[in-house]
Amino acid sequence: MSSSLGATAFVFFGVLSVVTLKELNIQVTEPYMDEPFHVPQVQAYCNGDWSYWDPKITTPPGLYILTILLKTVFLFKCRLPTLRLTPLLTLLLLPLAATRLLCYHKRVRPPPSVLTPTLDAVVLSAFPIAWFFGFLYYTDVPSLLSVIVTIVAASQGKHSLAGLLGIISCMFRQTNIIWVLYAYGSSQLTYLRFRRAPSGGSGPAKLHDPPALAAEPLDLVRSIHSAPGILPDILPAFTPYALTLASFGGFVFWNGGIVLGDKSNHMPSLHIPQLYYFIAFATIVGWPALVSGDGGWKMLVREVQNRILGSRRRMLVHVAVSVAMGLSIKVFTIHHPFLLSDNRHYTFYVWRRVFLLHPIIPYLLIPGYIVCAWIWFLRVGREQTLLQTLLLPLCTLPILLPTPLLEPRYFLVPYVLMRAQLVDVRVWGLLLEGIWYGAINAGTMYIFLYKEREGVGRFLW
Repeated sequence: MSSSLGATAFVFFGVLSVVTLKELNIQVTEPYMDEPFHVPQVQAYCNGDWSYWDPKITTPPGLYILTILLKTVFLFKCRLPTLRLTPLLTLLLLPLAATRLLCYHKRVRPPPSVLTPTLDAVVLSAFPIAWFFGFLYYTDVPSLLSVIVTIVAASQGKHSLAGLLGIISCMFRQTNIIWVLYAYGSSQLTYLRFRRAPSGGSGPAKLHDPPALAAEPLDLVRSIHSAPGILPDILPAFTPYALTLASFGGFVFWNGGIVLGDKSNHMPSLHIPQLYYFIAFATIVGWPALVSGDGGWKMLVREVQNRILGSRRRMLVHVAVSVAMGLSIKVFTIHHPFLLSDNRHYTFYVWRRVFLLHPIIPYLLIPGYIVCAWIWFLRVGREQTLLQTLLLPLCTLPILLPTPLLEPRYFLVPYVLMRAQLVDVRVWGLLLEGIWYGAINAGTMYIFLYKEREGVGRFLW
């Protein structure tokens, strides 16, 4: 991707973001939604009161510590407009980190200058959930940035640094411990795939890991069976991550659980349909990148059709999967009280006007969920092995399954990491993706800033 095109897009992205924050600070002069919890907490730290902690806050103090570090450097006051500079700064750094992540998946060298992002990195950083919450004093974008730099460090073989960055990442969100393990697993699968056998003598043990799109279900069994043989080759690199895990385990033991503060409203519940909501959301938001790969949308449609209807056996398997999904919707759908009552979120209206329109609606969506899942598998798996393709879904399970609330912010990290694995998006597809993201961002930000409803408030994701 042309570095000049990426640099131009980055300048536009930065200027637009700064202008947006300026306007948001003019229109939204009081802390909003979750900000009334975060802002007083960081202001207490700014005043030197390190013993204060609001028990309703459920995430670690990484956001506040980052703000204090920036305050020390830039000497700003801890007022709401300047506090919002913290997530904005991480939003502006996101294209630089995403460039390294995308180049890792493409197996190409990144631009020589760390300050020169690629076009696809800038477009990915404009993903609507990331861009919107880059202007509010929330943990989402700093957390995302910390996850990406952890993965990048691991991909470069800098495992001690990745372990340290992993600890920092968990200071923003406890669930980022899963992404620390993902960083290690992804780096080791890539290492095993591309390592060269030493000249002379017998080669190292092999992990059975065929190309994703050529794999059969039995290949996964063979992969598991071959795994013990390669453990001596990958365990030494795990040492820094083991220390990170031990530190996290100490925190959980000290805290009496993963959630800080108000545990009553954040009790884990098995929420299988959350996976279906995520894959549908990812397809709706990411369709320009999905249809603009090699072969275009027509080839993708043919591949999906073949996977589902290509043989009698495949059709029977998908009927069985559909029945299982229907049972999971029947048993594990959660009508969370916040989802039913908080009409300041778009999910409130989606839930009422789609899922509650008729009892049959959730079941009618099952074929769509299956199609969406196959689309992503076929697109992500084109240049990856079976285990490389399955690693991200495996790590997404403990992120989404225990979360009872339908909340698009939970989809942020899984989506960005999944989208980063699409390595063959054409330039026209990137431009279309950027326009699509831009339209969503313009609409949601306009509604948030200028369509406040009396008695309701401002609308956001």
